[in-house]
Amino acid sequence: MATQPAHFSAPLTSALRHDWREAEVRALFELPFNDLLFKAHTIHRAHFDPNQVQLSTLLNIKSGGCPEDCAYCPQSVRFDTNVEAAPVLPLEQVLAAAAKAKAAGATRFCMGAAWRAPKDRDLDQVLPLIEGVKAQGLETCVTLGMLTAPQVDRLRDAGLDYYNHNLDTSPEYYGNIISTRTYDDRLNTLARVRDAGIKVCCGGIVGLGEGVGDRGELLRTLANLPQHPESVPINLLVRVEGTPLADAEAVHPIDFVRTIAVARVLMPESHVRLSAGRTNMTDELQALCFFAGANSIFYGEQLLTTANPVADNDRQLFERLGLSADSQHAHA
Repeated sequence: MATQPAHFSAPLTSALRHDWREAEVRALFELPFNDLLFKAHTIHRAHFDPNQVQLSTLLNIKSGGCPEDCAYCPQSVRFDTNVEAAPVLPLEQVLAAAAKAKAAGATRFCMGAAWRAPKDRDLDQVLPLIEGVKAQGLETCVTLGMLTAPQVDRLRDAGLDYYNHNLDTSPEYYGNIISTRTYDDRLNTLARVRDAGIKVCCGGIVGLGEGVGDRGELLRTLANLPQHPESVPINLLVRVEGTPLADAEAVHPIDFVRTIAVARVLMPESHVRLSAGRTNMTDELQALCFFAGANSIFYGEQLLTTANPVADNDRQLFERLGLSADSQHAHA
């Protein structure tokens, strides 16, 4: 029998760690592709049913008019992207969208609003939405920007399950993408959310012009938080005309799968979500991502301002791959 190479026989540990070193993460990205996928899938299978995927639906409840300068975002007032500012959607419209999402199989309903940091009167409009969606039996998630501790407490008391606040990229590359808030601003909001007992949804974007090292440092930052985010969305940049990143170089699909796989290795018990960019992914690419450890998707026809594969396409893909919706988030 042929002898396995030394790197292949290393123990496939799936213990939760918060002390990853840069060199260790870099070494994961440098593994032969098959070895990395084997390691990631083995860890994934140890913690989850590998054939179940959690379904979330995202609704843009307040679009446009954001004062930030995030280079990827069509909702910034600084860029000409034909996204018009609009007020918070009425309760009835949000509840109807949530009911539709639940009927289509989603277990979590996420609501996004284009604010840098909501005012207290803004939260007055959001809290009834959280309460109404929660009453339908769905998990609730919002992304509203930076929060104060009292605001986080109000969200928790309204029944919020998850708060999304992405780090986007590595600490070192962050300044190339955003100048209107700091990396620490984001980390501070995450800490307030965690301290209040709300689950954390936090990930980033691949394709901002960053290097492989930046992808590793983003994931290492997430994995070395005091507690791993329960959800880790990995977005593939959607290049929108009018934004500074409209002509960004496309990411090779294999490099994207590597990012998914390393996220799974670093955060064994987190749901790793395929988020923005799925419209541009082939079925084959998504299948590799599921094998590499992705076990959550945004499901439906629309994200915040960009398209998402329609539900029928997702159902056909799931059937082809033998996947089913994870209705209970149960570990294998």
